[in-house]
Amino acid sequence: MDNASNTGTNHLPLLGAAALVTGGSRGIGGATAVRLAELGADVAITYREKEERAAQVVDRVKAVGRRAPAIRADAADVGSVTGAVRRTADTFGRLDILVNNAAAFMMGATEDVSDDDLGRAVAANVEAPFAAAREAFRLMGEGGRIINLGSNVSERLPFPGLTLYSMTKSAMVGLTKGLAREGGPRGITAVMVAPGPTDTDTSPADGPMAETISGITALGRYVRPEEVAETIAFLAGPGGSATTGTAVYVDAGFTA
Repeated sequence: MDNASNTGTNHLPLLGAAALVTGGSRGIGGATAVRLAELGADVAITYREKEERAAQVVDRVKAVGRRAPAIRADAADVGSVTGAVRRTADTFGRLDILVNNAAAFMMGATEDVSDDDLGRAVAANVEAPFAAAREAFRLMGEGGRIINLGSNVSERLPFPGLTLYSMTKSAMVGLTKGLAREGGPRGITAVMVAPGPTDTDTSPADGPMAETISGITALGRYVRPEEVAETIAFLAGPGGSATTGTAVYVDAGFTA
Protein backbone atom coordinates (compact mmCIF):
# COMPACT_ATOMS: atom_id res chain seq x y z
CA MET A 1 0.00 0.00 0.00
CA ASP A 2 1.57 3.27 -1.08
CA ASN A 3 0.28 5.58 1.63
CA ALA A 4 2.44 8.40 0.34
CA SER A 5 0.34 8.56 -2.81
CA ASN A 6 -2.79 9.00 -0.73
CA THR A 7 -1.64 11.85 1.48
CA GLY A 8 -3.13 14.40 -0.86
CA THR A 9 -6.50 12.70 -0.69
CA ASN A 10 -7.14 13.52 2.93
CA HIS A 11 -10.78 12.52 2.94
CA LEU A 12 -9.96 9.05 1.55
CA PRO A 13 -6.49 8.22 2.88
CA LEU A 14 -7.03 4.46 2.33
CA LEU A 15 -8.29 4.72 -1.24
CA GLY A 16 -7.12 1.69 -3.20
CA ALA A 17 -6.17 -0.33 -0.10
CA ALA A 18 -7.39 -3.87 0.55
CA ALA A 19 -8.12 -4.97 4.11
CA LEU A 20 -9.21 -8.04 6.04
CA VAL A 21 -10.88 -7.72 9.44
CA THR A 22 -11.27 -11.06 11.18
CA GLY A 23 -14.37 -11.32 13.34
CA GLY A 24 -15.79 -8.37 11.45
CA SER A 25 -19.50 -9.09 11.74
CA ARG A 26 -20.12 -7.21 15.00
CA GLY A 27 -18.64 -5.11 17.79
CA ILE A 28 -15.17 -3.71 17.31
CA GLY A 29 -14.63 -5.74 14.14
CA GLY A 30 -17.80 -4.49 12.50
CA ALA A 31 -17.10 -0.88 13.43
CA THR A 32 -13.55 -1.22 12.11
CA ALA A 33 -14.66 -2.67 8.78
CA VAL A 34 -17.08 0.20 8.25
CA ARG A 35 -14.54 2.86 9.22
CA LEU A 36 -11.85 1.48 6.93
CA ALA A 37 -14.37 1.48 4.09
CA GLU A 38 -15.39 5.06 4.84
CA LEU A 39 -11.74 5.99 4.40
CA GLY A 40 -11.56 4.30 1.00
CA ALA A 41 -10.52 0.68 1.58
CA ASP A 42 -12.14 -2.44 0.21
CA VAL A 43 -12.75 -4.62 3.26
CA ALA A 44 -13.27 -8.36 3.63
CA ILE A 45 -14.61 -9.67 6.94
CA THR A 46 -14.74 -13.09 8.51
CA TYR A 47 -17.54 -14.49 10.63
CA ARG A 48 -18.24 -17.85 12.25
CA GLU A 49 -21.99 -17.74 12.75
CA LYS A 50 -24.91 -15.34 12.30
CA GLU A 51 -24.62 -14.70 8.60
CA GLU A 52 -27.26 -12.00 8.88
CA ARG A 53 -24.99 -9.92 11.14
CA ALA A 54 -22.18 -10.20 8.62
CA ALA A 55 -24.58 -9.17 5.85
CA GLN A 56 -25.46 -6.01 7.76
CA VAL A 57 -21.80 -4.98 7.90
CA VAL A 58 -21.37 -5.83 4.22
CA ASP A 59 -24.34 -3.60 3.38
CA ARG A 60 -22.82 -0.71 5.32
CA VAL A 61 -19.50 -1.09 3.53
CA LYS A 62 -21.17 -1.28 0.14
CA ALA A 63 -23.21 1.81 1.00
CA VAL A 64 -20.00 3.88 0.90
CA GLY A 65 -19.03 2.38 -2.46
CA ARG A 66 -16.50 -0.23 -1.38
CA ARG A 67 -16.30 -3.97 -1.95
CA ALA A 68 -17.01 -6.22 1.04
CA PRO A 69 -16.86 -10.01 0.78
CA ALA A 70 -17.94 -11.88 3.91
CA ILE A 71 -15.97 -15.08 4.49
CA ARG A 72 -17.15 -17.80 6.86
CA ALA A 73 -14.16 -18.83 8.97
CA ASP A 74 -13.79 -20.33 12.44
CA ALA A 75 -11.41 -18.15 14.45
CA ALA A 76 -10.05 -21.26 16.17
CA ASP A 77 -9.25 -23.07 12.91
CA VAL A 78 -5.83 -22.12 11.57
CA GLY A 79 -6.56 -23.45 8.09
CA SER A 80 -9.84 -21.58 7.91
CA VAL A 81 -8.27 -18.27 8.93
CA THR A 82 -5.29 -18.72 6.63
CA GLY A 83 -7.66 -19.45 3.78
CA ALA A 84 -9.55 -16.24 4.49
CA VAL A 85 -6.33 -14.24 4.17
CA ARG A 86 -5.58 -15.84 0.81
CA ARG A 87 -9.14 -15.38 -0.41
CA THR A 88 -9.03 -11.70 0.47
CA ALA A 89 -5.85 -11.21 -1.54
CA ASP A 90 -7.27 -13.20 -4.45
CA THR A 91 -10.50 -11.18 -4.45
CA PHE A 92 -8.88 -7.76 -4.27
CA GLY A 93 -5.65 -8.59 -6.07
CA ARG A 94 -3.64 -7.45 -3.06
CA LEU A 95 -3.59 -7.27 0.74
CA ASP A 96 -2.53 -4.12 2.54
CA ILE A 97 -4.16 -4.27 5.97
CA LEU A 98 -4.77 -7.20 8.31
CA VAL A 99 -6.75 -6.59 11.49
CA ASN A 100 -6.47 -9.65 13.75
CA ASN A 101 -9.66 -9.03 15.69
CA ALA A 102 -11.44 -12.40 16.03
CA ALA A 103 -10.98 -13.98 19.45
CA ALA A 104 -12.50 -16.32 22.00
CA PHE A 105 -13.47 -14.71 25.31
CA MET A 106 -13.78 -17.05 28.28
CA MET A 107 -14.15 -16.48 31.99
CA GLY A 108 -13.83 -18.93 34.84
CA ALA A 109 -11.62 -20.03 37.68
CA THR A 110 -8.38 -21.61 36.50
CA GLU A 111 -9.16 -24.95 38.13
CA ASP A 112 -12.46 -25.09 36.25
CA VAL A 113 -11.03 -24.49 32.77
CA SER A 114 -11.53 -27.58 30.61
CA ASP A 115 -9.01 -28.90 28.14
CA ASP A 116 -11.43 -28.00 25.35
CA ASP A 117 -11.72 -24.41 26.58
CA LEU A 118 -7.95 -24.15 26.89
CA GLY A 119 -7.44 -25.50 23.41
CA ARG A 120 -10.00 -23.20 21.82
CA ALA A 121 -8.69 -20.10 23.58
CA VAL A 122 -5.10 -20.78 22.51
CA ALA A 123 -6.17 -21.67 18.98
CA ALA A 124 -8.34 -18.57 18.49
CA ASN A 125 -6.28 -16.02 20.40
CA VAL A 126 -2.72 -17.16 19.65
CA GLU A 127 -2.37 -19.72 16.86
CA ALA A 128 -4.84 -18.23 14.36
CA PRO A 129 -3.56 -14.63 14.64
CA PHE A 130 -0.02 -15.91 14.14
CA ALA A 131 -1.07 -17.95 11.11
CA ALA A 132 -3.00 -15.02 9.63
CA ALA A 133 0.01 -12.73 10.08
CA ARG A 134 2.31 -15.36 8.58
CA GLU A 135 0.15 -15.57 5.47
CA ALA A 136 -0.18 -11.79 5.30
CA PHE A 137 3.61 -11.47 5.37
CA ARG A 138 3.75 -13.63 2.25
CA LEU A 139 1.27 -11.39 0.45
CA MET A 140 1.92 -7.84 1.64
CA GLY A 141 4.12 -5.29 -0.03
CA GLU A 142 5.72 -2.05 1.11
CA GLY A 143 3.51 -0.12 3.52
CA GLY A 144 1.53 -3.11 4.77
CA ARG A 145 -0.15 -2.93 8.15
CA ILE A 146 -0.82 -5.68 10.69
CA ILE A 147 -2.94 -4.61 13.64
CA ASN A 148 -3.45 -7.14 16.43
CA LEU A 149 -6.25 -6.72 18.94
CA GLY A 150 -4.91 -7.25 22.42
CA SER A 151 -6.68 -6.40 25.66
CA ASN A 152 -6.40 -4.14 28.67
CA VAL A 153 -6.30 -7.26 30.87
CA SER A 154 -2.89 -8.15 29.48
CA GLU A 155 -1.66 -5.08 31.39
CA ARG A 156 -3.97 -4.97 34.39
CA LEU A 157 -6.19 -7.74 35.73
CA PRO A 158 -8.24 -6.52 38.72
CA PHE A 159 -10.71 -9.41 38.80
CA PRO A 160 -10.32 -13.17 39.18
CA GLY A 161 -11.56 -15.48 36.47
CA LEU A 162 -9.70 -13.95 33.53
CA THR A 163 -6.41 -15.84 33.74
CA LEU A 164 -6.88 -17.83 30.53
CA TYR A 165 -8.02 -14.85 28.49
CA SER A 166 -5.28 -12.61 29.89
CA MET A 167 -2.63 -15.22 29.15
CA THR A 168 -3.66 -15.64 25.52
CA LYS A 169 -4.06 -11.92 24.90
CA SER A 170 -0.63 -11.27 26.39
CA ALA A 171 0.76 -13.34 23.52
CA MET A 172 -0.22 -10.46 21.21
CA VAL A 173 2.59 -8.42 22.75
CA GLY A 174 5.28 -10.84 21.60
CA LEU A 175 3.61 -11.42 18.24
CA THR A 176 3.44 -7.70 17.55
CA LYS A 177 7.04 -6.99 18.52
CA GLY A 178 8.34 -9.90 16.48
CA LEU A 179 6.34 -8.94 13.40
CA ALA A 180 7.53 -5.35 13.71
CA ARG A 181 11.18 -6.41 13.69
CA GLU A 182 10.71 -8.77 10.76
CA GLY A 183 8.47 -6.43 8.81
CA GLY A 184 10.50 -3.27 9.34
CA PRO A 185 12.99 -3.79 6.50
CA ARG A 186 10.04 -4.36 4.17
CA GLY A 187 8.13 -1.30 5.36
CA ILE A 188 5.44 -3.40 7.07
CA THR A 189 4.30 -2.19 10.49
CA ALA A 190 2.73 -4.16 13.33
CA VAL A 191 0.86 -2.61 16.23
CA MET A 192 -1.21 -4.01 19.08
CA VAL A 193 -4.39 -2.11 19.87
CA ALA A 194 -5.61 -2.95 23.35
CA PRO A 195 -9.23 -2.05 24.04
CA GLY A 196 -10.54 -1.65 27.54
CA PRO A 197 -14.09 -2.43 28.63
CA THR A 198 -16.02 -1.91 25.40
CA ASP A 199 -19.77 -1.71 24.95
CA THR A 200 -20.41 -4.83 22.85
CA ASP A 201 -22.73 -7.83 22.90
CA THR A 202 -20.30 -9.80 25.05
CA SER A 203 -19.55 -6.91 27.42
CA PRO A 204 -22.48 -4.48 27.49
CA ALA A 205 -22.17 -1.13 29.22
CA ASP A 206 -25.34 -1.94 31.15
CA GLY A 207 -24.22 -5.42 32.24
CA PRO A 208 -24.23 -6.70 35.82
CA MET A 209 -20.66 -5.55 36.56
CA ALA A 210 -20.71 -2.44 34.38
CA GLU A 211 -20.85 0.06 37.22
CA THR A 212 -17.87 -1.50 38.98
CA ILE A 213 -15.86 -1.79 35.77
CA SER A 214 -16.65 1.79 34.74
CA GLY A 215 -15.49 2.94 38.15
CA ILE A 216 -12.02 1.54 37.50
CA THR A 217 -11.53 3.62 34.35
CA ALA A 218 -10.23 7.18 34.48
CA LEU A 219 -13.14 8.38 32.33
CA GLY A 220 -15.74 6.51 34.34
CA ARG A 221 -17.31 4.84 31.30
CA TYR A 222 -17.05 2.08 28.74
CA VAL A 223 -15.32 2.53 25.40
CA ARG A 224 -17.47 2.64 22.26
CA PRO A 225 -16.53 0.24 19.44
CA GLU A 226 -16.28 3.22 17.08
CA GLU A 227 -13.55 4.73 19.26
CA VAL A 228 -11.42 1.61 18.92
CA ALA A 229 -12.15 1.50 15.19
CA GLU A 230 -11.00 5.11 14.79
CA THR A 231 -7.67 4.28 16.39
CA ILE A 232 -7.23 1.22 14.18
CA ALA A 233 -8.07 3.27 11.08
CA PHE A 234 -5.50 5.90 12.01
CA LEU A 235 -2.80 3.27 12.46
CA ALA A 236 -3.76 1.68 9.13
CA GLY A 237 -3.38 4.98 7.31
CA PRO A 238 -0.59 7.44 6.56
CA GLY A 239 -0.52 8.69 10.14
CA GLY A 240 0.52 5.28 11.42
CA SER A 241 3.52 4.84 9.14
CA ALA A 242 6.11 5.25 11.93
CA THR A 243 4.22 3.44 14.69
CA THR A 244 5.29 -0.19 15.01
CA GLY A 245 6.22 -2.78 17.60
CA THR A 246 4.21 -1.10 20.32
CA ALA A 247 0.82 -1.13 22.00
CA VAL A 248 -1.87 1.53 21.87
CA TYR A 249 -4.42 1.34 24.68
CA VAL A 250 -7.97 2.50 23.98
CA ASP A 251 -9.31 1.73 27.43
CA ALA A 252 -10.85 4.90 28.90
CA GLY A 253 -7.92 5.00 31.30
CA PHE A 254 -8.44 1.50 32.73
CA THR A 255 -4.68 0.93 32.93
CA ALA A 256 -3.82 4.45 34.14
